Amino acid sequence: METKASPWPAYRLAAMLLGVGVVHFVAPKPFDDIVPAELPGDARFYTYASGVAELGTGALLLAPKTRRLGATLAALLFIAVFPANINMVRLWWDKPLPLKLGAIARLPLQIPMITEALKVRRTA
Repeated sequence: METKASPWPAYRLAAMLLGVGVVHFVAPKPFDDIVPAELPGDARFYTYASGVAELGTGALLLAPKTRRLGATLAALLFIAVFPANINMVRLWWDKPLPLKLGAIARLPLQIPMITEALKVRRTA
């Protein structure tokens, strides 16, 4: 008898992505600030584009038929935004210690998010 994988890991990833995706539009300034200046164009474009990507990916994770694609895109998205997290450390290096430590702590947190997305992909 084959047991079906729990949908809850996918739901958790979806909730996180949908929530953060909405925040990209409601309060975009903090995201604009960490877009690497080396990227061409306006930072707001990248903020909105990543918000759309998070909303779309989160939505794909909710439905069983699109969950595998959503999980694949989630892993790729978590990898794609990593340069912004590195840039945040660089920008916050002279900030008070708690802020600096928070920015540094974000870096290794990408790893469990990527592995969780890949786990959801395998079981979708």
